Amino acid sequence: MPTLLTVDAVLERVAATLADRFSGIFNPETISRYVNESYVALYRTARLDQHLPALTERFATDRLTALAQAKGAIAKPVPEVLFLCVHNAGRSQMAAALMTHHAQGRVNVRSAGSAPGAAVSSSAAAVLAEIGIDLGDAFPKPLTDDVLRAADVVITMGCGDACPVISGKRYLDWNLADPAGDDPDLARAVRDDIDTRVRALLADLTDR
Repeated sequence: MPTLLTVDAVLERVAATLADRFSGIFNPETISRYVNESYVALYRTARLDQHLPALTERFATDRLTALAQAKGAIAKPVPEVLFLCVHNAGRSQMAAALMTHHAQGRVNVRSAGSAPGAAVSSSAAAVLAEIGIDLGDAFPKPLTDDVLRAADVVITMGCGDACPVISGKRYLDWNLADPAGDDPDLARAVRDDIDTRVRALLADLTDR
């Protein structure tokens, strides 16, 4: 495990990098707070500490981008879709990956969980790998207000009342089985069901 001094130094470097990236949009204090909050949020469920600095930078970058979008500080050139489930380990990760794959930049995709797990489901990763989609860089993330407010469409998958509702958003609830476990046939069936729904949603969002 890295020492506290090492963690602080790494987070300061991350904050400095993001301060340059978001110069003129957020002050350094806001960026530093987001970086530290993002680290703590991921640390609570992380399985491998050595990956935390890189994941923290990705998570903080996405949150700051979402916050800037929600405030109108940067444009949203394409629709923003947010997939939510409880652990952000199976269904929402598959949906996000499939939407990203099919959209090819026509939609921006995020995913999160109301109670994120420690790692992406191995069964979800395996059945997506069967169709050439890699979940190797994916990681469970907690749902945050900034990401929710930046979304145009929010897809919930079994998170119930833990997924807040904000007026002005389009909400869809997909009633899907949980592919957690060692049943590859169930995981494939959920994958194919999600793929059909994702394709339909993408057509609705981009063919208007």
